[in-house]
Amino acid sequence: MEALSPTMEEGQLVRWLKAEGDTVSSGDVIAEIETDKATMELVARGGGILRKIFLGEGATAPVGEVIGVIAEENEDISGFGGGSDAPESAGSVPPDPAPEVKTEVANRVSAEGTIEPPVEADSPESVATNSGERVKASPLARRLAGESSLDLGSVPGSGPGGRIVVRDVEMALAGAVPGGGALGGSKPTGGQLPSGVEFEDQPLSQMRKTIAKRLVESLGPVPHFFLRITPDMSRTLEARVRVNGLLEPHGEKVSINDFILKATANALALHPEVNAHWTGDAIRRHFRVHLGVAVAVEDGLITPVIRDANQKGLAQIGREVRELAARGREKKLQPEEYTGSTFSVSNLGMFGIHEFTGIINPPEAGILAVGGIEETPVVEDGQVIVRPLMKVTMSCDHRVIDGATGARFLQTLKEMLEEPAAILV
Repeated sequence: MEALSPTMEEGQLVRWLKAEGDTVSSGDVIAEIETDKATMELVARGGGILRKIFLGEGATAPVGEVIGVIAEENEDISGFGGGSDAPESAGSVPPDPAPEVKTEVANRVSAEGTIEPPVEADSPESVATNSGERVKASPLARRLAGESSLDLGSVPGSGPGGRIVVRDVEMALAGAVPGGGALGGSKPTGGQLPSGVEFEDQPLSQMRKTIAKRLVESLGPVPHFFLRITPDMSRTLEARVRVNGLLEPHGEKVSINDFILKATANALALHPEVNAHWTGDAIRRHFRVHLGVAVAVEDGLITPVIRDANQKGLAQIGREVRELAARGREKKLQPEEYTGSTFSVSNLGMFGIHEFTGIINPPEAGILAVGGIEETPVVEDGQVIVRPLMKVTMSCDHRVIDGATGARFLQTLKEMLEEPAAILV
């Protein structure tokens, strides 16, 4: 198991692209591995025959553990992975890499309360449905669907790469209708739960494990404090209309978020004391602005990086954010595309969130949490008028950023959003 990202400690095997007995050349992609941030390709570092596979699909192994052996036909491989005691086929169930890690091909308790043995996974990963379409499903999911005459083509998969796992089949059966279709997708309808079911344990993805670890490392050790400011977004809204009027004939447009990112990047360039990292024995001020943009994905959160964001125009920032966000949701980002940020921005305004606080991503010294734009009554010259205001909260690492330092940065950001022409200066 290779370290396929800088922060990867273990990987989950999504699928093997080679089977035992296949000839492999150096550089061939032999498997897909889910890391803490993305699904990456595992490349063969030598040539020969894939003699033995020790890790089943869906199982997890720490970096450095042997998950398979490529060797010549006559080479002795008994010293790897338990030798002759290793699983006999590519899909056989391997020993759990850790006591708390369980795979869906482990023993299952039947409805009668008896223990059913593991199902061998040596049949093809892809199976044909009643309509002739091929879908990916785990061995146990295929068996359970077959016992219940359930067409797997009607079951949405929640496993890696859309693979159908046993919980998907169980949920579909709980809401089944004549013909095998499931009402409301993979969840039971009408508020009804499967008989005898009180809860469901959702296995942790590699991304969720990493998020949990990183947040514990941040919110506890990092002394957070929070600063809030409320810019008037009237002119930014007007500027967006004008800019899109020029861009839309060319098939492009920019969002309010693009203005926020551009203004943040420019403000950071003017305040390198905020565009900084805590290294433990020094404060590292960055003179290049690499902006992390929080993007919600199925398993949690990923932060693709817009490099040198202060040197890019609105349209270019918008294009990069959309492209990186799309590939992030597909788990196709390369490590260099989500590492190395100097400051981060998280915008939940599009979800109707008025205001919130973000948790700093170490070693960064701050993160900006952006709420939605709201029509708000304000008093100007003794008159009550309505203005589109937006609440922005900066979480600061007090080891790096003092109150006055953070306040000056937010004042600059507010000025740029209230007069968007300033971001062109």
